[in-house]
Amino acid sequence: MKRVLILGVGNAQVDAFVCLRGLDIEIHACSNKREGAGVTLADHFALIDISDAESITEYARSNRIDCIYSIGSDIAMPTAYLVSERLGLPYFVSSETASICNRKDLLRAKLGDGFSGNLKYITARHQDEASVWNRYPAMIKPVDSQGQRGVFRLDGPTDIPLCFEKSISNSKTGCVIIEELAYGPEISVNAYRHDGKTIFSIISDRISFENFPGGIIKEHILPSYVTGTQIETEVAGLTERTVSTLGIENGPVYFQIKLTGQGPKLIEAAPRLDGCHMWRAIKEFCRADLLKATFDHLLFGKKPELFPLYSDHGIKLTFLCEAPGLLYDPEKYNTGGAVDAVHYYEKNDIVSPMNGYMEKCGYEIKATPL
Repeated sequence: MKRVLILGVGNAQVDAFVCLRGLDIEIHACSNKREGAGVTLADHFALIDISDAESITEYARSNRIDCIYSIGSDIAMPTAYLVSERLGLPYFVSSETASICNRKDLLRAKLGDGFSGNLKYITARHQDEASVWNRYPAMIKPVDSQGQRGVFRLDGPTDIPLCFEKSISNSKTGCVIIEELAYGPEISVNAYRHDGKTIFSIISDRISFENFPGGIIKEHILPSYVTGTQIETEVAGLTERTVSTLGIENGPVYFQIKLTGQGPKLIEAAPRLDGCHMWRAIKEFCRADLLKATFDHLLFGKKPELFPLYSDHGIKLTFLCEAPGLLYDPEKYNTGGAVDAVHYYEKNDIVSPMNGYMEKCGYEIKATPL
């Protein structure tokens, strides 16, 4: 029996545990806290920080781990791939590529000024460095956080002193990035690469809360309104240029993109499955199982068979969201008729702060008319 180590035990990782159960795998997991839905789903749990590559290496070696992976976590991917490189375990991309995608500043720099679809930006470790920025509106973000933590909109230079310290406090490396604000609808692209070729790609409309900064996700919709249009072709060009520049040859890839009047602009690119359970929505929409394909490829070396067979209806994945600090009430939500519905909290659990505005408390997937 193969042994898999999953880095993290949060809600995104639950999907991995369930999938691995179906593959008859011994599941190991680790986190810096004994908290999360995945703790009780793993066969073995270790209290280890997922960014601690030395401790993860020792654990994997001692427990004869065959594969290390994580879902939806940029923080976990550099560790997973670095340790896999060290121990000769299978991996999709280099730890260098994973580290670049984990840092917003490194990603922008790797793409370069001449890359069509990149955004104008600067980085700053001190407020006076940020004050040279002169393109407004803009966004300020920690270079190395996730989950929309520390993300703020800047409408003018007077916003920098109001937001700089709050943003940089969420950066482990003590650095922020200021980017031009890209105007337009937002989409996600979930794709899969095999031996340097994109063998699957699908666009979904990404609907965010308009009254909060940072693109806090509310819904994903399939099919996208751009499917079958020239915009779809332009998006495909952007994603292909991106994976080529980053050297992503194998595995799942997730993109977050804004559709602007100057063409599609890249917000995020990550060599991983997304953290929004989109594999489940995609499977319902076209029967392509990206999650199982990922583990079949990584664990057993199988070429993924992702041949879409589209349904006669659309799919909407909606997050059940509440403000942090409130008591969660699952009965508040009408999930009747849902293809799938999951609550992260029990009744009267306190909603934990992540982004500080509106937190994911669960999700539902429903069929919609085409």
